[in-house]
Amino acid sequence: MTATYVLDGTRVRTLEDFWRIVGEAVNGPGGYFGRNLDALADCLSGGFGHPDDGDYVVEWRDHQASRENLSYPETARQLEIRLSRCHPSNRPAVSAELAAARTGHGPTVFDWLIEIFEERAPGVLRLQ
Repeated sequence: MTATYVLDGTRVRTLEDFWRIVGEAVNGPGGYFGRNLDALADCLSGGFGHPDDGDYVVEWRDHQASRENLSYPETARQLEIRLSRCHPSNRPAVSAELAAARTGHGPTVFDWLIEIFEERAPGVLRLQ
């Protein structure tokens, strides 16, 4: 039997919201399913938090609301956080990504998440 985990896209206003909502959908209140992009990739690949049976789908309902909320303003905010924490050798690249996001160019936070799902768990994500 295939398990279905439902994400309410109207509740995803920030990347932090996404972490909370996906964690709760998969593992119940307070549940964990990644709190950063690498952890999400690990969970989808069979790391900590991966659904036990491996036969599952994630339905991202009202994903258009999430796409809008996780667009360039949120991307710039996340890149500002990343820039404040990254190794000095990574600052030029992150600064370039931030400059692009501020002008509405490059991948968004929503794009980052979709890419991880597609790479690590092809066919699992259903956008509705």
